[in-house]
Formats: sequence, structure tokens, C-alpha cells
Amino acid sequence: MFRSDGAHFQKNYTLTAGIELLVKAVSVPETSDSVEFFIFDSAGKDLFSEMLEKLWEQPNVVCLVYDVTNEQSFNSCNKWLEKLRAQAVGMHIPGVLVGNKTDLADRRVVQQEQAQEWAEKHGLEYCEMSVKEMKNFEAPFHILAKLFHQLYKEKVETFHSLA
Repeated sequence: MFRSDGAHFQKNYTLTAGIELLVKAVSVPETSDSVEFFIFDSAGKDLFSEMLEKLWEQPNVVCLVYDVTNEQSFNSCNKWLEKLRAQAVGMHIPGVLVGNKTDLADRRVVQQEQAQEWAEKHGLEYCEMSVKEMKNFEAPFHILAKLFHQLYKEKVETFHSLA
């Protein structure tokens, strides 16, 4: 998902090996601010579950990405969100659910309405994209930047009210 150079799209799928730490600066829409995300990118396989749980002790935002052509991929979002929320009991963690591979419309099995409903039910924003076609690629990052920026402003206001 994090290909951002516009280079040739690699057609041979390679599983994310382990967990990658990525740093991405994103402008906050409708402001002059930007945020820098430290992103833990992993495959959605249980193989990396234990490692991830050690890394996300205090998550600020969450981005769950599923393949619109793979029902199991979508269904596993529930498990990942439950694990994340179990780590952050009592905290509201804003985030976004992202349907990827929209370029494969003829193979689509998870409908947009179904995913949108799931996202709303779990307090998440929703968007779709195609990394292959670089369509709507930046949308999840802009959504997360806006959510994080709002969270930051609320914390600053709370801090100032204590003074």
C-alpha cells in the first residue's frame, strides 16, 4: 500500500516480510499543518500478531486495509480491531477502513456498502483505493492526518484548561 513514487507497479505479490516501520509526512487538509506518521506495516497474517501487539502499546490512529476481492481479508479486520482495542482499553482510537484493489471490479466480493456499514459501526472512516492505479492513494493518509490533528488539538485544549 505504501508505494508512493509512481513507479512501475510490481505484479508479483510479495508478502510483507515481518513488520516494516515507515515514516510518512502528511499535510493536514484545510490547514497549514502537517503530521509525521510512524507506520507499522505488516501483512494481516496471524504470524505477525504477537510482534505487532508489542509495538502498538499506545496507538494514536489506526488504518485497516483489506482486499475488496477477498472476503477473508475483510473479515480479519474485525479481529485486528479487537486486538488493537484490547491493547488500548478505555481509549478512543480514531481510524480508517480502506478497501484496496478497486481496479479489480469484476472480482469484487466485498461491496462498498457492506464495508461502509462495518466502518460506521466501529467508529471508523471509510475510503477505497487502487494502489495499482494510484487511484485515491493518498485519501487514507489525509483522513488519518485530519483525525490525528483533531485529537492533538483536543489534547492541547485539555492541557490548557488544566493550567
